[in-house]
Amino acid sequence: MVDSAEFRRLFLEMMENRENPFHPLVWINGDPEVGSGTYIGGLSEINAKGARVVIGAHCDIASFVAINVADSHKRNIGISEESEVRDIRIGDHVFIGSHSVILGGADIGHHSVIGAGTVVRAGAIPPFSLVVGNPMVVKPGYYRAAYDARQRKGPGVGDPA
Repeated sequence: MVDSAEFRRLFLEMMENRENPFHPLVWINGDPEVGSGTYIGGLSEINAKGARVVIGAHCDIASFVAINVADSHKRNIGISEESEVRDIRIGDHVFIGSHSVILGGADIGHHSVIGAGTVVRAGAIPPFSLVVGNPMVVKPGYYRAAYDARQRKGPGVGDPA
């Protein structure tokens, strides 16, 4: 009988994946930088091969999210010799909803929310934004007033001190 540690090792080997602190079904290629307290749900993928991926601290990345620095469509249709790769930066305290895609060149500001199913393309998204849809619609500063009000109020019942 195979023990659980051996099963996990064999499973990851079979899936061509490696051990990670998130979930055995989070695929990680390359060496992304992930901040402390960040959660990444199962069946998500981070492809940082060939470019830099920086994910801030205390982010919540739902299941079925793809974060991918590479774009091979021009190579595949014969108009480029190589795939294009671009860095991705995700600020601190960012929520990324299920089935979202973060593409190379995206720069997501801190305290932003990426709605479920959103495709985030290259460009800067300001802090505290709500981003939804495909094509994405950015609502800059959407959460700023609520955040500022919460900071003025201070911690409430059940909140950490």
